[in-house]
Amino acid sequence: MGRIGRRGFVVTAAGALAALATAGDAAARVPTEEASRGKGRGRRTGREFRGMWLATVGNRDWPSRPGLTADRQRAELLAYFDTAVERRLNAVILQVRPTADALWPSPHEPWSQYLTGVQGQDPGWDPLGTAVREAHRRGLELHAWFNPYRVATHTDPSRLVETHPARLHPDWTVAYGGKLYYDPGIPEVRRFVEDAMMDAVVRYDIDAVHFDDYFYPYPVPDQVFDDDATFARYGDGFPDKAAWRRDNINRLVLETAARIKAAKKHVRFGISPFGVWRNAATDPLGSRTAAGVQTYDDLHADTRRWVKEGWIDYVVPQVYWNMGFPPADYEALVPWWAEVADGTGVDLFIGEALYKVGVAGQPEAWHDPAELSRHLTFAQRYPAVGGHCYFSAMEVVADPIGAMTRVVADHYPTRVRPPA
Repeated sequence: MGRIGRRGFVVTAAGALAALATAGDAAARVPTEEASRGKGRGRRTGREFRGMWLATVGNRDWPSRPGLTADRQRAELLAYFDTAVERRLNAVILQVRPTADALWPSPHEPWSQYLTGVQGQDPGWDPLGTAVREAHRRGLELHAWFNPYRVATHTDPSRLVETHPARLHPDWTVAYGGKLYYDPGIPEVRRFVEDAMMDAVVRYDIDAVHFDDYFYPYPVPDQVFDDDATFARYGDGFPDKAAWRRDNINRLVLETAARIKAAKKHVRFGISPFGVWRNAATDPLGSRTAAGVQTYDDLHADTRRWVKEGWIDYVVPQVYWNMGFPPADYEALVPWWAEVADGTGVDLFIGEALYKVGVAGQPEAWHDPAELSRHLTFAQRYPAVGGHCYFSAMEVVADPIGAMTRVVADHYPTRVRPPA
């Protein structure tokens, strides 16, 4: 890759982690190497990222429902891969750890309930192993998508399988907003989450580790994420809880990156954050937006810093708004992210809201089959943008109002390889 993430990351991350151990929120300063990093590498080499997210939580995309036979599950998965090829995509981001569970035979966590309908029940095959093999056979990259801290989409630990780590360690969990989460502020939790994810990295020939936008959970009105006791135990030296929370997430990102590179230097690490880091009214470094959620303040994820300091290999901001949408305009956010990524060596791909196309109640722009194609045309103005990713696979197949067909016709005349 010729960037800090390939040759110098492990050493640099170790230094950053040492800084984290001795200072507060101002720590974790990773030395930058701006002069040696490339710009818009995908565009310069004729490569481009063309991906789709394949979600398993709640059986959103796949499997179509829990309890299908292994043969039926496999057939559905391969049909998604075949459609990706037909649409001239080159990467699939498969959700393999949706709720502190696994779509492979993990020694750390139970089999996912989204396969069989029963958490912990062996589905009779290895979905991740099959996915890696069959994706590569088709010339697709397979990015393993992990949700770090979500334990369940309910708050009842008794509904988890008896051997679930969250039941064995109830002090690790926090109920919030109708869901159950691991507490990111507990060092043992962070280590366990990393161990669970690294098992897949070590055992499978995945092309990348991928995190989504969930770190601390999205705010829920009139509810409090109760980590007071954790803050009292581990928060010394921080000016406030928000700074401590950001440090917890910084540690997760740095440690995960370092462990990936130590295990397999060629495996990339990417994150797809909510599209707004901070509004300019909050921070002059922020985007010209007026979003109700800001990742830095609400999810305690300093996504801009991760890119600027080269902690990750690629970023896929979820720019899930149409052109001209006043609170969060696509035409304001893409240039902002391009400026953030430019010269860092971190690849920038734009997350596209295919799931909004043709949906009742969405702004008028989403009922125009050319809206997404215009997004790609606009993004071409910015060399730092190295591709796009579509949420999600179900809509890539369904092609609502022909929007995906239009994107392919206008922008994907042939298949290309993703950035290396």
